[in-house]
Amino acid sequence: MTQSATPITVARGDGVGPEIMQACLRILEAGGARLAPEFIELGEAVWRQGHSSGMTREGWESLRRTGVFYKAPVATPQGGGVKSINVTIRKSLGLFANVRPCTAYAPFVPTRHPSMDLVIIRENEEDLYAGIEHRQTQDVVQCLKLVTRPGCERIARYAFEFARSQGRKRVTCMTKDNIMKLTDGLFRQVFEEVGQDYPDIAQDHMIIDIGAARIADSPEAFDVILAPNLYGDIISDIAAQVAGSVGLAPSANIGARCAMFEAVHGSAPDIAGQDVANPSGLLLAGLMMLNHVGQGEAAARIHNAWLCALEDGLGTPDMKGTGEPLGTRAFTASVISRMGRSPHSLKPVSARRTPPAPISNHAPAPRAEKTTVGVDLFIDWRGDVDTLAARLKTLEQGPLGLQMITNRGVKVWPEGLPETNCVDHWRCRFMNGGSSIPLKDIAALTVRAAEAGLEFIKTENLCAFDGQPGFSLGQGQ
Repeated sequence: MTQSATPITVARGDGVGPEIMQACLRILEAGGARLAPEFIELGEAVWRQGHSSGMTREGWESLRRTGVFYKAPVATPQGGGVKSINVTIRKSLGLFANVRPCTAYAPFVPTRHPSMDLVIIRENEEDLYAGIEHRQTQDVVQCLKLVTRPGCERIARYAFEFARSQGRKRVTCMTKDNIMKLTDGLFRQVFEEVGQDYPDIAQDHMIIDIGAARIADSPEAFDVILAPNLYGDIISDIAAQVAGSVGLAPSANIGARCAMFEAVHGSAPDIAGQDVANPSGLLLAGLMMLNHVGQGEAAARIHNAWLCALEDGLGTPDMKGTGEPLGTRAFTASVISRMGRSPHSLKPVSARRTPPAPISNHAPAPRAEKTTVGVDLFIDWRGDVDTLAARLKTLEQGPLGLQMITNRGVKVWPEGLPETNCVDHWRCRFMNGGSSIPLKDIAALTVRAAEAGLEFIKTENLCAFDGQPGFSLGQGQ
């Protein structure tokens, strides 16, 4: 019985997008994929029409209806006020897992690491990519790093489920929890908690800087890597380049109800329309899409044909194959002509299944007892710290006393060092010796600060959870 075609939403994109999407759809159809594309507008043309998200209402409706998005590269206009369409789609549709395989195809694609075969699973919605930024003083801007326990658990569980379904043996978590002890510390903590449910899979942790160095130096030592959003973005490009070319790297963005498949590379407008663009990254993303919708046999057939083309020395100019470089259309035809063949040197691909986006089977942890124990008052101040401290001391009233002042996280009062370089952004901590403080006392403190002519930028309440501080202490304490 013939399976009906799967509805998918397709965006041709900008730059080289339209030509490589056309190539990929031709290859997918020739390989037996059963797809029913709905084409939507996306990107520069849509922004020019006044749609600030870069997507029309009809586009959003198609995405939500099909639940599968095959997207060519899109250019984000330069300048303020325009968010990345990728970030908007990922967050709007809850695409929490970014899956990026990085595989070497030596000797047909040059690389120093011929046995490299790893997958990076990047958290896709949180971290610094929340995009919450503020200019607070003349000299200082901030970006909020948001990490949640549900987000950490969901991506950690997906990483282990992915490893298990693909027959992979190890998951390595990479964070900077030695510095960001609360945010990255939570990510690592939840990774280790979830890992207890997967005793069949080896698991370890690395600090991100040494982890990135080892990816560049010895990527064959890794299997599955799990990382928060920013780190995952950076190391996936490193890994793709080390494997041979960012132009070969695919990406799947997985959510509970929708998924998006795309190449890692950008729109490359400088080579658009020249018949030299490499469709391979977008094609391999299309194969991930076929596995996702249950068409694994077609995905394997097409993948093996592509591998055969590589073995025969064929490729676009960036692939540096052994034969004469081919244009986009000629390379497309070479892949199609090899349908039904299996590679001899490279490992043939068999049909695979993609794990579904997991739903946590853990009961929510009991809510911790939350107690407000102080407040950080952030002050815009151009002057010396001792004068600032003297003025802040006049604000003390009732239980709230000035405990310390920091500048860019370093304690400068009391007992600061004169060598510390300070800017006009001061964190001034008021506490009650660890005891609870009514919120009205914090509000009253801000009123006294305003009346005293101290320009406070914001406040951050200091809370303890089951008696444990839920705030950093600051360097120098």
